[in-house]
Amino acid sequence: MNQMTSLSPVTPARSPAMPDADACWRAFLARDRAMDGRFVGCVVTTGIYCKPSCAARHPKRENMSFLPDPAGARAAGYRACLRCRPDEIGRDRLAVEKAIALIEAAEEAPRLDEIADHVGYAPHHFHRLFKRETGLTPAAYARGLRAERLKAALDQGGSVTEAIYEAGYNAPSRAYADAEKHLGMTPTAWKDGGRGATIRWRTIDSSLGPVLVAATDRGLCRISFGEGEAELRGRFPHADIRPADPALDAMAQRVAALVDDPAAGADLPIDVRGTEFQQAIWAALRAIPPGETRSYGDIAAAIGRPGAVRAAGTACGDNNLAVLIPCHRVVRSDGSMGGYAWGLDRKQALLAREGAK
Repeated sequence: MNQMTSLSPVTPARSPAMPDADACWRAFLARDRAMDGRFVGCVVTTGIYCKPSCAARHPKRENMSFLPDPAGARAAGYRACLRCRPDEIGRDRLAVEKAIALIEAAEEAPRLDEIADHVGYAPHHFHRLFKRETGLTPAAYARGLRAERLKAALDQGGSVTEAIYEAGYNAPSRAYADAEKHLGMTPTAWKDGGRGATIRWRTIDSSLGPVLVAATDRGLCRISFGEGEAELRGRFPHADIRPADPALDAMAQRVAALVDDPAAGADLPIDVRGTEFQQAIWAALRAIPPGETRSYGDIAAAIGRPGAVRAAGTACGDNNLAVLIPCHRVVRSDGSMGGYAWGLDRKQALLAREGAK
């Protein structure tokens, strides 16, 4: 039940730099669809260029070179692969951007057939295409955007009813259903500082300093270094904040052990709420193997949104569960540490304990 930022589900951002040649080759070997559009592979022996997910038989490594885009490949004398059609990636992404603009400008969420007709694709095909590019269906994107608008309207003051209709909902029932999913509580509870929500908490000593561990009856909602009851009450001033019970005490012990050995992992219940985009980013973070790191561009590409690097970084910063959702495994594309909400010294220590390079 975390507080959400004003970030919309998918925020356009400058495309990440092309990966190095070794990373490009690995993407081709894995036929990594998430890397489509970030570069093309040029086959010297056949004179064609392909996207990373091309299903054709792989050439030898020494017969491949990599270029940032199809235009560069054509300028170098290569022709497009007829099997994977790499030139269509650009057209597809323009169509998705056009669809996003339509959804964001509409007072009510447009139907799939209206969106598809607007961008010139068949509905069933564009539905798959949109999800591949954004990690969301058009309907899910619209719901997330509407929930973000509701949160912003609630934060501005005024009545809950006005906020619901200002956000684009036709009826309060739909707003309350979406809000429980996206905000972790009803609109009234959100506006009233978490009134009606029950959160148990405690701090526990760890090898990297005191850790706040807090949970709802559904699971952990906050793990953070250097915070205590005051910070928790600041997030939810009207929630029912209670001391830990035996169940939370047991979870806190496991969290402290995880700080000592972050590579061990922990199967603990969680209750973190966010947009579909944030949830996708957090799932991608949990998929990073211990001892390895990923760049923000890698994380954005992993959820099918290679252009949303800045948004991915913001979602990492919005992570409420330190160590359990391992945002410490994300670094900048040049290998430098980047940011970490709980201090770079802790980030370096966690990576060192996992044996990360």
